[in-house]
Amino acid sequence: MTVLAVTGLQKRFGGVRAVDDVTFSIVAGEILALIGPNGAGKSTCFNLINGQIAPDHGTIHLHGRDITGLAPRQIARLGVGRSFQIAAGFASMTVRQNLQTAFAAHHRQSWRFWHDAMGAHIAEAEALLARVGLVAQADRAAGVLAYGDLKRLDLAIALAGAPGLLLMDEPGAGMALAERGALMRLVQKLAREDGMAVLFTEHDMAAVFAIADRVVVLNRGKILASGDPASVRADPLVQARYLGAGR
Repeated sequence: MTVLAVTGLQKRFGGVRAVDDVTFSIVAGEILALIGPNGAGKSTCFNLINGQIAPDHGTIHLHGRDITGLAPRQIARLGVGRSFQIAAGFASMTVRQNLQTAFAAHHRQSWRFWHDAMGAHIAEAEALLARVGLVAQADRAAGVLAYGDLKRLDLAIALAGAPGLLLMDEPGAGMALAERGALMRLVQKLAREDGMAVLFTEHDMAAVFAIADRVVVLNRGKILASGDPASVRADPLVQARYLGAGR
């Protein structure tokens, strides 16, 4: 089943075409990497899908529904989660409380509700902490976590809304090689178990080719190549314009 379908997406900033006629789709349980050099249009593409900015042309469909131009909050409520390059939770709250807050937000419960009901969503939070490997950190303040654990918390917060589509902006940024690999294997496992589609950007090509089912390469806003990791890695244009740059 197609979860996300992007068709003819275009976005111009002044005279620069940041995204130029980009078309791709993702099915349930699939992991798609969106890669390319700095300035290729990856972040703009993410921000268009997430509703941070509106496209000039093109459409974005989620589970067959046109979400083009909807606000980020509306898109999130339709089942799109997002983790960010720089992970950040509520530093003074415990790991469990961060997730309780995320669940409260998903259920559209106000801060007043959360303040008056500190025991809400404990079971849901603990179940998700077990899935991402943070049970031992549940009672620690988010502000004292090691960076790898903070990244796992960021992932868990994104998963609290049970997304059908997860957007991940450089999930391995700032992590040691072993931690990065463990995080991406966890994402792969969760995607398979939940039938969740994952779209991620990453500069670590080892992580991309190890985890992605398909790869889309952007260059100056246009799709340079797309396909399975082996065929993309062997593509002469990709080698010349991206991988040949030492990545």
